[in-house]
Amino acid sequence: MIDTQSIENLKQRLDIVEVVGSYMELKKNGANYKCVCPFHDDSNPSLVISPSKQIYHCFSCGAGGDSLRFVMEYEKLTYPEAIEKLANIYNFSLTYTNSNGKPEVDRKLLENLNAYYKKNLDLNKTALEYIEKRGIGEASIEKFEIGYAPSSEQTLNFLSSHGYTIAEASEVGVAGIGERGNNYARFIERVTFPIYSASGKVVGFGGRTISGHQAKYVNSPQTKLFNKSYLLYGYHLAKETIHQEKTIIITEGYLDVIMLHQAGFKNAVATLGTALTKEHIPLITRSNPKVILAYDGDDAGINAALKASYMLSSLGISGGVVLFGEGMDPADMVQNKQIDKLNKLFHNPQPFIEFAIERIVKKYDIKDPLQRQKALEEGSSYLKTLPSSIASGYSGMLAGKLNIAQNLVKIETHKPKHKEAKSSFKDYTELSIIKTLLTKHSLIDTVLDTIDITMFKTHTLELSLVLNNEKDHPLLRQIELDESAKIVDEEDFIKAMRNFLIGFYNEEYKRIKLSKLDYENKSFAIKKVREKIYNLEQGKLVTYEKI
Repeated sequence: MIDTQSIENLKQRLDIVEVVGSYMELKKNGANYKCVCPFHDDSNPSLVISPSKQIYHCFSCGAGGDSLRFVMEYEKLTYPEAIEKLANIYNFSLTYTNSNGKPEVDRKLLENLNAYYKKNLDLNKTALEYIEKRGIGEASIEKFEIGYAPSSEQTLNFLSSHGYTIAEASEVGVAGIGERGNNYARFIERVTFPIYSASGKVVGFGGRTISGHQAKYVNSPQTKLFNKSYLLYGYHLAKETIHQEKTIIITEGYLDVIMLHQAGFKNAVATLGTALTKEHIPLITRSNPKVILAYDGDDAGINAALKASYMLSSLGISGGVVLFGEGMDPADMVQNKQIDKLNKLFHNPQPFIEFAIERIVKKYDIKDPLQRQKALEEGSSYLKTLPSSIASGYSGMLAGKLNIAQNLVKIETHKPKHKEAKSSFKDYTELSIIKTLLTKHSLIDTVLDTIDITMFKTHTLELSLVLNNEKDHPLLRQIELDESAKIVDEEDFIKAMRNFLIGFYNEEYKRIKLSKLDYENKSFAIKKVREKIYNLEQGKLVTYEKI
């Protein structure tokens, strides 16, 4: 794990304007900067970046935090991945510790093994012939760092000669210990494809056999670095194009990605021998791109496309499906120079909902009334997963495919629950107290002695957040960046507190006079309130007590 002090040292080097500015176009706005918010559909610049506070905050959707948070949210990275990415950008060396808290050196095993595989490619004629046969050019070999894993013995010798133990190699999934205690390399006589995390770090490999092994492709097993459900092959190379073009092409294989990039489709990625999963969603929805599923037209490809279409359409993600038939896939079409045809296919995919309805109906013999009813039930069930307005729009399509009346397609609709609108009124005395407390924590004890959170009329929640030290809450970030709320020195803070309390106790005086308390209790309460008002007017703070 990354050492805590190392993270803090990195944070000291980060500049929020520089970090956000590397992703977004910023415009100066007084002491701050503004830009359109990348975390929601923002037409007017609502994201404010504060150089003095080193935070960002969207006044529309509430997104915000520091530089690390921005990179995490924008790149869809984990906390450690965001740290490592920023450390790489700032040329900062992180310190790692093991489970015992002792310093741990990054041994760069995967990086060095990848370099070894790449060097071996030039030495293996069969591997080079395979790559040439598939139409992969030298520039693509270099870009995707294609290599060759030799015999198990050769790989183990390389690891041993560079000081790596079998335990280290096993931990990252490139070697292991057999049932009889024999050591073995995982990738043997295979063309290798290094797999990178979204932040650009090697986390594993894919391997394609060239010696007739029964398993044509193998991937690294799940390790602390490698989880195929969260990874997309080629994403680290495609992400900028995806962001620029607002489109991502998801294929089924390494060669599809490589050949599509070679043909200019640099927004292509691939799942790693698994179907598209919900764990992939945060990665593929960065920048809200249109998603194109480029799958084989066989049964396995159609089923995978159908499941993905269900998931993506239910989440409101736009895009569609392109199926490849006649034994062709994207890589074959590039090799056959059918670039224009590919371009047309990718620009005109079948929308997810249309594809799903069509495939649901095709699963049944709708000439049979019982089969037609099953198709209706499955189709209606699918439409219910969509927003009601969209589902209603497609009910006619389902009815048409089944040759039934549209009113037979029953789609449940739910009235949206309206959240109670929060008042936009601002009490600037309350805001000033809160904003001052955010920067001068020593004054919190003064507040605790004199104010109860129920005394605040407008910003009760915000005061509660300050007192609970929840400084990263969106409401508090908004106050920090609200230039109309002022931070005051201790003398003015005490004055603001007195004025606030005088106003509160005057209201209490009126309330008690109109109350139905008996004479004795009312007289006692009025006396207590008058005493507090008098002391406050004399320049003294008074202790809070419920009256």
